[in-house]
Amino acid sequence: MSILSEKKVLLGVTAGIAAYKAAILVRGFIKAGAQVRVVMTPEAKNFVTPLTLSTLSKNEVHSTFVSTENENAVWNNHVELGLWADFFVIAPATANTLSKMASGASDNLLLATYLSAKCPVYFAPAMDLDMYKHSSTHHSFEKLIGFGNIMIPATSGELASGLEGQGRMAEPEDIVAFIERDILSKLPLKGKKFLVTAGPTYESIDPVRFIGNHSSGKMGFAIAEAAANLGASVYLIAGPTHLNTTHNFVTTIRVTSAEEMFAEVTKHYDTCDVVIAAAAVADYKPAAVANQKIKKKDSALVINLEPTQDILAYMGSEKKQQFLVGFALETENELENAKGKLKRKNLDLIVLNSLNDTGAGFRTETNKVTFITADNQILPQELKPKNEVAEDLLDIIQKGIHV
Repeated sequence: MSILSEKKVLLGVTAGIAAYKAAILVRGFIKAGAQVRVVMTPEAKNFVTPLTLSTLSKNEVHSTFVSTENENAVWNNHVELGLWADFFVIAPATANTLSKMASGASDNLLLATYLSAKCPVYFAPAMDLDMYKHSSTHHSFEKLIGFGNIMIPATSGELASGLEGQGRMAEPEDIVAFIERDILSKLPLKGKKFLVTAGPTYESIDPVRFIGNHSSGKMGFAIAEAAANLGASVYLIAGPTHLNTTHNFVTTIRVTSAEEMFAEVTKHYDTCDVVIAAAAVADYKPAAVANQKIKKKDSALVINLEPTQDILAYMGSEKKQQFLVGFALETENELENAKGKLKRKNLDLIVLNSLNDTGAGFRTETNKVTFITADNQILPQELKPKNEVAEDLLDIIQKGIHV
């Protein structure tokens, strides 16, 4: 999954021959998982049709301040367009538009939207060789970069005039890749390695039956994706669950038992910066596993259980540079039990949730947690979707590791 997945990309298309590549660029953003809306200068419609771009983006294309639909005038709100976007990409960006952007001119919808945008703005120049070399064009580049805009440099090659040289707009796939790299380079957790455990473990009784719990893994998967969205490289060790993630920065390792999870944790633990133990690991396993299915009888069945490896205690005892986070699911004496686990397991942070809270716990889309830090800060949270709980957790972790 691209870092652009679920991001809102506003594409600005200006009146240059490279505008025909806007259709390919829209497809590239859509393929990366982004939502795309398009705003054009009126003259850009001479090079690529709004119908093409609206069909590909699945959104109406705007080029004027007022549209007429069924004889009714509709205002195209440039402020709303600018605020909607997570990223504004102007490609191609002609010398004319770049000059107007640099001077603050606002004589069309695209320029008014640019002046209203609060998000990062990328521009990909496209013009003929001499225009690209002209000092006034370089003055525009310098001013726009000074404003905080990000330039995607033109490449060299055959130009529309027949000349060879710099001025050719970067290819659409290279524009998408450039933006992905730029976003990634600025993410707060870039270069950090995370280890996240998720889901239940199953401890075999016989080839058919097991001891387990109701954990779905949703909280752990949400945490893994939240960390990856901030640039972290994540190793997700998941017990039996139907969940999957396609995020490019998440490596999923599937296990079944507590023993298997422990083995995978020990492979990666030493090199991790942050470890979040969200898995509901079984506390006990059968002392002996039957080779064949145990047949049902009228008499009671007694199974001797023994403790599983305490993975979190191991990580706490071996902790060096790691910021270690544990979870505590409680049904009584919640705060007292969570604080005790925080200290016993040598954790930096514990996430407490209670089965007494409606909407919290296993197999729900929401969770209601309390964060407890090693210095005894108690931070109760409201009931939220698990992806938002994961984002809150990452905010606290970033403060803890001084990112």
